Amino acid sequence: MSLRFHIHHRDPNTLARVGLIHTAHGDIETPGFMPVATQATVKGLTPRDLYDLDAQLIICNTYHLALRPGAEQIAQLGGLHKFMNWDRPISTDSGGFQVFSLGAAIRDGVGKIADIFPDESMRDEVEIKGDRTPLCKIDNDGVTFNSHLDGSLVRLTPEKSIQLQHQLGADFILAFDECTSPLDTPKYTREALGRTHRWAERCLEQHARTRRAYQTLFGIVQGGAYRELREESARVIGNLPFGGLAIGGSLGRSKGDMHAILDWTIPLLPEDKPRHLLGIGEIDDVLNGVERGIDLFDCAAPSRWARNGALMVSRETAQREQIKNNRLTIANARFTLDTSPVDPSCACFTCAHHSRAYLHHLHRAKELTYYRLATIHNLHFILNFMRRVREAIQGDSWQEFRVANTLSI
Repeated sequence: MSLRFHIHHRDPNTLARVGLIHTAHGDIETPGFMPVATQATVKGLTPRDLYDLDAQLIICNTYHLALRPGAEQIAQLGGLHKFMNWDRPISTDSGGFQVFSLGAAIRDGVGKIADIFPDESMRDEVEIKGDRTPLCKIDNDGVTFNSHLDGSLVRLTPEKSIQLQHQLGADFILAFDECTSPLDTPKYTREALGRTHRWAERCLEQHARTRRAYQTLFGIVQGGAYRELREESARVIGNLPFGGLAIGGSLGRSKGDMHAILDWTIPLLPEDKPRHLLGIGEIDDVLNGVERGIDLFDCAAPSRWARNGALMVSRETAQREQIKNNRLTIANARFTLDTSPVDPSCACFTCAHHSRAYLHHLHRAKELTYYRLATIHNLHFILNFMRRVREAIQGDSWQEFRVANTLSI
């Protein structure tokens, strides 16, 4: 069974909607957030932790898993679900983001939004120490990578990417695309968009040949921050027989650019297919995306923040304690004797059992237990936030919820 998507309720004043995606490995409530399990694990957590957090969907990285242990080996072991001992839905990306993160992002020193996340998109890919030489080369047939592990050549084409994702056995797989840089010119972005559209058709052809019955292929809308290209891509990808649709690539030079891209794109996409905003997951970004009709989000930021000592707190706690960007910096000396939980309003395991003082100690001592407790907290925070988002839309109180939770107000 491939996915079935039902919209249960809509906000009367915006494009926000509540739905349910049915898959062979369980249901996914939307709007929803998928934790990033790059190498078949969310760093620091076990699948049991993810069950306890009620994560309904995770996303794994095709490029990294193809390098190690290898997609063929995972297939021999029964696919990602058995390999991980995870029986809920899984998504895999195509390797297309690595075309950016190991290519233009290294060359330009930028993330998906040029002046918001410099270098952040590469941090889990490869350590950059001054060398801005891209690790991949793009041609019209595909992309050749120099492995960041050992320098060996790795070739990905649309067909190869789909074959790898079929071997991995994910429920949702993504078309292979070229994710451009926020600094790419309109001319180059158009050339890349043409490749992405041609590759989309090749992905569909390969998917029809070798897919497992339960697997659904998502197409990806590209076009950078250029309205004409985004609208063209939304029409092209939206009219192809994909089971779901993703919005990816460069999202401009500011959060305003990202909002404009969604405003241009979403009205041109089919209503009856789930929409995934790739690689975005900050609270304000989720609010803006949901309001514009996004159903699924993924982002490594909450777990990365946790590992780096930034713990998410509610707007109320942030305002009361003058904490910037709703992220508490646990390394600060002020928490040395603080016996309160990370966030008094949080019901996660970490907040129920441990104090800020304890986490402060673990973080400063670089104890491995810190990474687990911090990641549990941040993922509980974002997953619980998504539950509240759904309740607000369902209860026709979206506008009030949005105002109450927008950090920039």
